[in-house]
Amino acid sequence: MTATANTTRATASTVGAVIRTGAVATAAASAATMTVAAAGHLAGISLDLGGAPIPVTGFGVLTAVFSLIGVAIAASLARFARRPRLTFVRTTVVLTVLSLVPDVIADAGAATKALLMLTHLVAAAIVIPAVARRLAA
Repeated sequence: MTATANTTRATASTVGAVIRTGAVATAAASAATMTVAAAGHLAGISLDLGGAPIPVTGFGVLTAVFSLIGVAIAASLARFARRPRLTFVRTTVVLTVLSLVPDVIADAGAATKALLMLTHLVAAAIVIPAVARRLAA
């Protein structure tokens, strides 16, 4: 019984570490995507998508929402996956690539599309490695 209790504590501790690290990485990624969007806008890149402007804060909010979904995936994998780190990295890389598809087909100019894709990649480059380091190999 002691081994079971210790395993449960280690798993709970790992999940907590994943969530804490994920929350910090989410905040950093949100700030980074807003910075990238603001810099692009200052450089003259339109933030209009389908004729409607995207507010700079919108980049941060959507980054936070989708990053927290990734953290929830990581927490689940920490508890239930045989190889949580590998599974998380593979899953999130695929999801990152899929997140670029709407940008490619968006009703926007090439520079705007590139800026949108860059914000996805910046967020992924911050969140994925930070969270993956907290998962068991």
